[in-house]
Amino acid sequence: MAHLIVHGGTPLTGRITPSANKNAVLPILCATLLSSDPIRLIGIPEITDVRKILEIFRMLGSEVKVDYATGVLELHHARTHFDPKVHHLPEEMRSSVMLVPPLLARFGVARIENDVQGCTLGVREIDPHVEVMERFGGRVERSRSHLLIEVDGELRANHHWLDYASVTTTENFVLCAALAQGTSTLMNSASEPHVQEFCQFMALLGAQIEGIGTSRLTVHGVKKLGRPEGVEFRFAEDFHEAVTFMALGAITGGCITVKNSAPEQFPLIDRTFAKFGVQVVHEGGWSHTVVDEPLKVREPFTKNILQKIEAAPWPYLPVDLLPIFVALGVKAEGSVMYWNKVYEGAMGWTSELSKFGGHAFQSDPHRIITFGGKPLQAAEVESPYIIRVAIALLMLAASIPGRSVIRNATPVRRAHPRFAENIRALGAQIEWVDGD
Repeated sequence: MAHLIVHGGTPLTGRITPSANKNAVLPILCATLLSSDPIRLIGIPEITDVRKILEIFRMLGSEVKVDYATGVLELHHARTHFDPKVHHLPEEMRSSVMLVPPLLARFGVARIENDVQGCTLGVREIDPHVEVMERFGGRVERSRSHLLIEVDGELRANHHWLDYASVTTTENFVLCAALAQGTSTLMNSASEPHVQEFCQFMALLGAQIEGIGTSRLTVHGVKKLGRPEGVEFRFAEDFHEAVTFMALGAITGGCITVKNSAPEQFPLIDRTFAKFGVQVVHEGGWSHTVVDEPLKVREPFTKNILQKIEAAPWPYLPVDLLPIFVALGVKAEGSVMYWNKVYEGAMGWTSELSKFGGHAFQSDPHRIITFGGKPLQAAEVESPYIIRVAIALLMLAASIPGRSVIRNATPVRRAHPRFAENIRALGAQIEWVDGD
């Protein structure tokens, strides 16, 4: 693990272009396995999970050429092969489960190690993915060490209705359906911006998808994906990172302008910022926040109730952004109730806020209340293995004069390449140090 040292109290100001969205990049990387034709991806971020997937590709015999300086990745899976006795998908990376459908489609078999993991957000079941694979004709066998998934012949189209709008399960359904025989329909599908971006890439490969951005997806199976001359795709900016940088500007009393080619995705995010007295301005493909006075929670029109922020699957406020607004709530004068309607293990870090002098109360596994505007001081805090929580703690540290330490901040590197370097360019005094 690595720690972040932050010398806070300096307003952060400047312009920055966010990197690609990890949650779009990883499923798109997995989707490239569906094609044996050349594929060129532009804007590939240098993050931990990308490196791991590319190592898997190399292990399977794929051609991989990557230049992280320019963000260009060239892939060719023409000579890719898979042997379940030799090739094992790593359990520590949750995106491994999205490699299963392409392997089933091309080789009829996949093996994934037990206990696929990601951030420590609570119980993240694999059952919905197993159900999808079985509906397409896969046989799933569990041993003590791994899952073996096999299919006889081609995947078979089907109609499915998800228990809840799961991003990864939606993507796995599309990955299975793209080359399956017949037409498949998914109800209660996830529709987040990164799911839409993934579907747009699949369409570029030649997948026949209807309903992108809605809760009902229809996929007409095709015989082949890709083009002999190759396919080129450019990643969009990560809206999570755009919000993070704008919030960093607001919480430190500065102004960070971020490149944002999709402001149409921001109305609810903008209204959430407004609950803290922060105005968001979108102009000419760029976005920034405006704060005319110290952060203050806007009182609800209805008397005697708390200001509230609810996070759930899109088009709700994304749950990944909730910690960012918790940091604003600790800094702003007033009280806010936060409700995470997805993960039951994502709110248990209020004790770390108290080390800064912040006041937050966890009322149950899904909800906390911040009582903001308290005097804050620099501190040494411990981050759970949750990307946006590490960043929320960093935001508070950056807003407080003095030296703070964010211990175990490594999850930041899973989503944001050169994060410390980018913030330093905006005026922050921040550095990585090796953990003990």
